[in-house]
Amino acid sequence: MEQAKVAVIVGSQNDLPFLDGAKEILDKFGVPYIVEVMSAHRSLDKTVEFSESARAKGIQVIIACAGMAAHLPGVIAAKTTLPVIGVPLPTSEIKGIDALYSMVQMPSGVPVGTMAIGKSGVKNAAIFAIEILALNDSTLYEKLKEYKDSLK
Repeated sequence: MEQAKVAVIVGSQNDLPFLDGAKEILDKFGVPYIVEVMSAHRSLDKTVEFSESARAKGIQVIIACAGMAAHLPGVIAAKTTLPVIGVPLPTSEIKGIDALYSMVQMPSGVPVGTMAIGKSGVKNAAIFAIEILALNDSTLYEKLKEYKDSLK
């Protein structure tokens, strides 16, 4: 099995169904990935350890999906130099607006590239991760170009 290049993280087991679109896209492009459940609130030590060791494990991009207070992408971004893509999930009474604000209002020096709320955001996060990887992978670039052409 090829070493994972993308880590897709969710804050709760309940959020796993939101990841289907990302897994579909990453599989379609043949990009190896891992899925992990960790919380900035409930398993902070695990989140910090993962963030600090991800690069050494071959991870190149992290997609962090969370709802409500949604501190997960920011905590990860604070503890790694890898690009972090945040996806707000619509798991709260206000349908993810709280999560969106938590991700886009990061302090200077701790960027989180933030996608749309929900399933389309999760898919776009996977595509964006592939765009990042394709900067140094000509085969992936060609697949991405074909994919984009197929959307016309």
